[in-house]
Amino acid sequence: MHYSVLIVDDEVELSEYTARYFNMSGVETAYRLDAKSAMEFFEENTCSLVLLDINLGEDSGFDLCCNLRRTTDIPIFFISARSAEDDMLLGLSIGGDDYICKPYSLGVLLAKVKAELKRYEEAKMIKSDKKEQSETALDNAEDGIVRIGNAIINLRKAMISRDGKDYPLKAMEYKLLVYMLNNRNRVITKDEFFDKIWDTQFVGDVTLNVHIRHLREKLEDDPGKPAVIKTVWGVGFIFEA
Repeated sequence: MHYSVLIVDDEVELSEYTARYFNMSGVETAYRLDAKSAMEFFEENTCSLVLLDINLGEDSGFDLCCNLRRTTDIPIFFISARSAEDDMLLGLSIGGDDYICKPYSLGVLLAKVKAELKRYEEAKMIKSDKKEQSETALDNAEDGIVRIGNAIINLRKAMISRDGKDYPLKAMEYKLLVYMLNNRNRVITKDEFFDKIWDTQFVGDVTLNVHIRHLREKLEDDPGKPAVIKTVWGVGFIFEA
């Protein structure tokens, strides 16, 4: 069976209440209380988004996220009472798409989930039609190839090659990169990224910054001193090429 959302949280009442609220709002949702039952869920079911707590009794949501990322690219939102920036950065760096601190507003959470579900479906369509996107992004490139400094961007394969190594692009990284290529040499504000890439204003700066950092690590010779994806402090970023 396919669900829109799977909640993995060991707080029984909160999981039940959130699942009930989502189902009443037309978002088909199931919940599990630990990592083992969550993995068993995927043996017989599918979903389009996971809401994942970090503390799962004896289990770790971080470990579960890593396990899920071996087999799926569905969005994963961490939901946790742990609000330290280190936890947020770790969650996003291992494959999380967003990090939401408890206590959360059910209405805001539902809005974020609906926006991400919409974005995910659109991303699947984009992924299946990379050739068309590549041609849009590349006015003067051949075979979907862009060369920037020492990096070779292959948009048809969703990959960056640099210094003899290949770096596959995740779906969100690919979408960000294509948008910046289409809008190179001009400042792109954070709000524009949120609106055009995530299709929501509920995404935070940390989420955007982590994805930009991952792109820099794959594209830049010195990610700590970026020469291509530059920060415009207080405004956004500019892709200089």
